[in-house]
Amino acid sequence: MQPSASPYEERLTAPRTWWLICFLVGVAMALILLPFGTLPLLGGLVGGTAVAAVVASSYGSVRIRVVGGALVAGEAKIPVSALGDAEILDPEEARAWRTYKADTRAFMLLRAYIPTALRIPVTDPADPTPYVYLSTREPERLSAALETARARA
Repeated sequence: MQPSASPYEERLTAPRTWWLICFLVGVAMALILLPFGTLPLLGGLVGGTAVAAVVASSYGSVRIRVVGGALVAGEAKIPVSALGDAEILDPEEARAWRTYKADTRAFMLLRAYIPTALRIPVTDPADPTPYVYLSTREPERLSAALETARARA
């Protein structure tokens, strides 16, 4: 494997049911524009569906990567040397860390439609962030990629 190759990359895409909801938004727009004629009805169907699809796509386009000795999660880039040992959270524990166990200072990249997650303590004393919470469909693989990156650094 090349040193520049990414050992882990995941895109947190929106669930399939959201695309059905996008179409239903388009249908609703079409029904709103129905009194104005056929052309506005079709424009509402296409336009409403397209706008809803862009919103769903942008929400589901966030990526988690381990590359170049850093964890890149959405907009955040954290060196693996500043992270502790990752804790894999099952669906029940992940829900707890999203709700009543959550710390307001934590960096949370969460998607409620992804049941599993990874919680990684931040060990840098200069950083006020206590931990990083990442929703992920493959927490074991992400944890292993972080360990590999930490061993290389």
